[in-house]
Formats: sequence, structure tokens, C-alpha cells
Amino acid sequence: MGATLQSFISIFNTNHEVDGEIVQLKNITIPLIQRDYAQGRQDSEVQRVRKRFLDSLHRAIVEKPITLDFIYGDVDGNGVMTPLDGQQRLTTLFLLHWYAAKREGIVTNEYSFLKKFSYETRYSARDFCGYLVDFTPSFEQKPSEEIINQSWFPLDWKKDPTISAMLVMSDAISEVFGGVQNIWERLNDNAISFYFLPVKDMGLTDELYIKMNSRGKPLTPFEHFKAEFEHNLKIIDKDVAKRIIKKIDLDWTDMLWRYRGDDNIIDDEFLRYYKFVCDVICYENGDSPQGKSSDEFDLMKQYFSKSNENAMKNIETFEKYFDCWCNLDEVESPESFFVSFLSHVHENDKIRIENRYAIDIMEDCLRNYGIFSGKNRQFPLNRIVLLYAMICYLLNRDKIDKHDFTRRIRIINNLIQNSEDEISDSELRSSGNRMPAILKQVDYIIMSGVIDDSIDKNFNINQLAEEKEKQKWLIYNQDKETLLFELEDHFLLEGQIGIVGLENFDYFQRFKSLFECDWDLIDCALMSIGNYSQREQNNWRYQLGSKRNLNAWRNLFHKSSNAGFSDTKRILADLLSRADVFTNDVLEKVIHDFISDCEKNNIFEWRYYYVKYDIFRPGSYGKYYWRDFTSNPYVMSVMKTNSQISQNSYNPFLKVADEKNLSKEDWGERIIFKDNYIVCTNSAFEIRKQITDEEISRIVINQNASGIDVEDRIIKLKKYLQSFA
Repeated sequence: MGATLQSFISIFNTNHEVDGEIVQLKNITIPLIQRDYAQGRQDSEVQRVRKRFLDSLHRAIVEKPITLDFIYGDVDGNGVMTPLDGQQRLTTLFLLHWYAAKREGIVTNEYSFLKKFSYETRYSARDFCGYLVDFTPSFEQKPSEEIINQSWFPLDWKKDPTISAMLVMSDAISEVFGGVQNIWERLNDNAISFYFLPVKDMGLTDELYIKMNSRGKPLTPFEHFKAEFEHNLKIIDKDVAKRIIKKIDLDWTDMLWRYRGDDNIIDDEFLRYYKFVCDVICYENGDSPQGKSSDEFDLMKQYFSKSNENAMKNIETFEKYFDCWCNLDEVESPESFFVSFLSHVHENDKIRIENRYAIDIMEDCLRNYGIFSGKNRQFPLNRIVLLYAMICYLLNRDKIDKHDFTRRIRIINNLIQNSEDEISDSELRSSGNRMPAILKQVDYIIMSGVIDDSIDKNFNINQLAEEKEKQKWLIYNQDKETLLFELEDHFLLEGQIGIVGLENFDYFQRFKSLFECDWDLIDCALMSIGNYSQREQNNWRYQLGSKRNLNAWRNLFHKSSNAGFSDTKRILADLLSRADVFTNDVLEKVIHDFISDCEKNNIFEWRYYYVKYDIFRPGSYGKYYWRDFTSNPYVMSVMKTNSQISQNSYNPFLKVADEKNLSKEDWGERIIFKDNYIVCTNSAFEIRKQITDEEISRIVINQNASGIDVEDRIIKLKKYLQSFA
């Protein structure tokens, strides 16, 4: 029987298999070898622990239910459960249930199960528990004061460390829960629960304690896991069990030892990598861990017990995934292995990964796998895919040439970096669970060096197509491989070079040179050549570059559902064609020539204003709002967020003319002018009454037959406003 979710109430009378018989759990007895109840001690550290624990229980009662850590215990043939770990929590729960029952006047038969909880440590502690259940305080004093004054309470009991600690805890519970109503009802609704795991077939309880820890300390969770794991493996194959447990104790511990934490043990690190392997097995079976338990015991039952027909295959995978790190060359460590293939900057024969990610993916996995920060994984899916790829190579190192692997891992890294939306294991996302297909594709690329077109819905379809094109191109352009890889590693491209294009090989180095210049000048130079914006799917939000935000450029340079990618590429190519090496002076000349031509010919399309007036380019997300770009290009808003119009948004024509009187309350689309306001339309500035919105005047902008300004509308508005100054 595996772990089951229980409450302090429900655990009594649960059924358990003991020596082939079904036995009801009737009593909980703290054994002689257990230490005294400690959560009621008075030292400062215990006080902090007690406060945190009671605060957690309080939140569970008044707000959101809580599930405590595992409680392990041995159930004998008489139905007596002896806790191996969890005595402290069980005793506190006993006292909380006693307090709730007595303070709320619960009928005796509802809390009579409390009589089934006792201590074997000393007769005094055992008797105290019994007397306590029968006693009902008035709660006019501290519970401890009333208890001590009872005739059944001998004074020497105050010297019993367990009893004195229970008295302290009863007072603390009364203080924390004194104003809380309906505690008993919430306890009955499982507001506080825990997982109970019976430990079977491991000998007598005292012998088990002494066997696992010569000082008689409780077993650690990892020791429980290892014992249960060995038990499961023995059922499947005793020789395999012996071999793997030996590796856990020796080879794998030695391998993981360099990664030990501050506690100087590798228990947590082992279990995190174990969970990674279990998730890989899950994906390889076409499934997803989403919505399933990540508890190591549940995973053991799911993948490594006799109930799974593929248990032996899963055990082999588990063993291989640990062994591969032990089979590195003598001079090689996991860290040096990753350093030989990964870098934070462009290097020959290495792939470039983002600075936010550690080079040693193994250490990252051991530290962070399965840990969440809010809804975000600290070891995200893209890292799982990359680690899986590296392990695929390690498992087949004798079959894959190192140079071939460097090319193959580059393809995979390019695919990972450009498949953010596709790398998903949740059916709730539009992409669905693609991890099984993605890992299958990774395996195929690592082993063969080519992309398998028969695998449905894996990485981003555009990037898959580009990688195949690059492979074909390199057959005839091997001498250009280094320059291609350098372009791929540019921090704005991250593996996708379609914005430059294989057909524009001469521009590979120029792109790097261009983006070493001032980004605001690049933005203006591109706009001087043409409208390089891209329209997003909502049809009103547009993406342009930014003087400070690299994601604005990445959005433009990575092909997506946005409309206008081909125009962006064409205009970028035009700019790249104008110099072999770019400087700010080169860009300033492009900009100057554009502005001069506009002013000379009296042609002031919206691009002119964008380039001339820096208020159009605040350096935020590069996002702009047009209600109807085709018909009304002059009616626009500069957005200060990535996705929404806000009070910080503004019409740039109005802001340039009179920033002081621009109204934030109206989304920056009005200049407040005496009792009136001014708005910008495509062919005029309208002056309207604030109260009635009635138009009282307009400043008409002269335009040609194409609807393009033939006079600078900003200068005209400024003159109008100055006339009232």
C-alpha cells in the first residue's frame, strides 16, 4: 500500500495489509526510542519553529487547507501504528484537536478517538494524554494553569519534558486560535492533512531505527525512499535491486558529491535528478507529468513497481541516466563536459546560451528541478530539452563523432531558442503537450544529424524549415560555416537568421556591425528607408524597434504570426547594403538625407515625424497603437506597456506640441486648453468643448491627394497654442 492522504481524524480505522491480513489502524503510540516531544520547548529556536508551524495551521483553518510533510509509520497486527517520523506533528495535531473539541463543546463520541493516541516514552506521558482527553477546561485561564491545578496532575509531572512541552503548546494553541470559530468543523473538512506511508517488511521498529541510525534518530525522508525503492526493485529482480542500491551508495553518491548542498548531503540533489528521469520516462511514453503527483514515492509506484509492465525498461533508463555521468573520462567532470560545448558568448564549436542560464545544466537540474517560483519553473522545459539532448549524446558517445555532435546540438539549440510557444507539456495551452514529440525529434537529430519530417507538432515549424535550409546551404558553402554560426549566435537573432537571409551572405558581418551602433539611430535609419513595422494579430498593435529594449528587436527579427516580416527584411537589407562597416555617422547621414528630402519637397508622412521628433521613440517596448493605420496613419498612440493602452500612453503629435497640458486621464489623446480640449485626427486638430464635446474649431492640415501632410502639423499646432500664451 502506498502513501495515502489522511487527516488526524481519518487515519484512525484505516485499513492496512500486515502479513497478508487486512488490519484496522486503532491506536497511535509514540515508541520508547523516540525523543521527547520538542515543539513545546522554550528555547528561542523552538519558539520560532512553533510560531511558524502554528501560523501555518491557523491559515489552514481560516483560509486555505494545508498538506503537511510525510508521516511514516509501522502498523502491527494489532492495529497499532508506531510513527517512525512525524511524532512532533502528530502530537501537535492531537493537542489542536483536543483544544477544538473542548472549547467548542463537541460531544464525547466525536472526539473519543483522541484516547487512541498515547506515548510509550514514560508512563507519566501516557497517563497524561488519557487524563487530558477526559478534562474540559473553562478557558478562563491559560489551559496549562487549569491543568496543573487538577487533582490528577502530580507536581513531579512538570519535570517530564514531554508533558511540560505539551503544556506550553496547549497555551500557544489557545493564544493563536482563541478568536477562531468552527475549528472542529474545518478539521473534519480535512483543512489539515498529511500523507501517511506505512513502512512494511523492514523488521521491528526499534531494530529499524538502530539499523538506519546508530544514534536512534528518526529516518530521513531519503532513507525511507531508498528503503522503499530497494523493496520495490527486489520484487522485480533481486540482482538488479542489489546492483542499483550499491550504485546509489557508492558510484552515484561519488558523482553527486561535488554538488552537495550546505547540509553536506546529496539527498535532495539525488531526488531532483530522479524526478527529472521520471518525467523523461513520462514524456517518452507520450504522456505529461502535468496534473500528476511529483512525490517520489508516487513516482516510484508509477514507474518502478511491479504494477507497471514496463518497470524493467524504466529501471534500465533510470540506471543509464545516472551511469552516463559516472562514465566520463577520468579528467572530465560534468561541469567540464558542459563547458566544452556551451558558452555565454560566441565560440567556435560551441553553442551560445543566454547569460541567465548556468553552463552546468546538471548542477542547475540538481538545484532546481521541480521547484516553482509562482507558476514558473526554476528549471524550465527548454532546459529539460537541452539536458535531454546532452544525455542522448553521452549515452551514444561511442557512435557519434564529436564534430558531428557540435553541429547537431547547434541545430537543437536553435530550435529550442525559437520554440518558446511550442515547448509545452500542458493540454491547457494552445500548443498542447508537445514534449513527447520534441524529445523524439531531439533523439533523431542527435543520432542521425537530420530532422525527421514525419514527427508531428514538435518544434516551431518556421525554425524547422530554416534549419533544413541551412543544412542544404552548408553543403555548398562549407567555407562560410563559421560566419553563419557567428550570425546565429548574435544576441538579437538567437539561432534564427531569416531576417538577414542565406541569400545575403555579404550582410552577415554587416548585421553585427550595424547593431554595435546606437539603436535609436538604427531605428530612425530603418524608418527613413521605409515603414518596417509589423502588425500583430489583434490588428491594432504594431511592433517597431527601441533604443533600449532588445526584445523589441527580437520580436521583429523572429518570424511569427505578425504581418510585415518580409517588409522588415527588405528594409533591413536596404540599410545593410549601404555600408560594409557601420558607424553612427553612416546612420546619421541616412536620417539627415531623409528629413531634408521631406522638408525640401514638403512631404510629411507619419514616418517623417517619427524620425524627427524623439518623443515618438520613448525607448520602451517599441509598441504602437493604430485604430486604422491604412485610412488614418496620423491617428496613433505610443504605448508604454507591452500589450495594453494605459494612462502613460500618448498621442505623440500632441505631446510634442504641449506635453505640459496633455491629459493622462484621457490616455494622452487630449490637450486640455482652457475650457476646451484638442484632439488629433488624420487631417486636422479639432478643438472641442470639454463639457459637451461639441466641435468649436479645427486646425486643418493641408494634405496632398494621397492624404499625406504637405506642412509640418506639429509646427502648425505649436504656433496656434503660442498665440494664446
